[in-house]
Amino acid sequence: MSIERINPAGLSPATGFSHAVVATGSRLVLLAGQTALDPTGTVVGETLPEQFERALANLLSALAAAGGNPAELARVTVYAVDVAAYRACAPELGRIWHRLAGRDYPAMAVIGTTRLWDEQALVELDGIAVLGSADQG
Repeated sequence: MSIERINPAGLSPATGFSHAVVATGSRLVLLAGQTALDPTGTVVGETLPEQFERALANLLSALAAAGGNPAELARVTVYAVDVAAYRACAPELGRIWHRLAGRDYPAMAVIGTTRLWDEQALVELDGIAVLGSADQG
């Protein structure tokens, strides 16, 4: 069981994502979109990095509840209401990712949207994990 991250030399350098991920494991976990909601259902955080951190923590909590860990994420989609702001915050968002999820990235996409379910939400993350795929060594 393993995850292999593939970043072909013929494509632009993968910074903050992997171009392709091949995952073999024992269990597929589909993770619903997570925003910066606290346990009472209130969006917390005024800034994009604050909301990204909470949304990622929520996604990882759902993954952990399913028995998984960040290394088993094969795909994450980020929905942002302001892609330019997301790009501007990318270095800080990368540091948040490293602190919460580690240094390996799944296949990722950032998609711009006019708004999310909760009007105060600036970012939402969903994902796919393959449990039993984390490197065992």
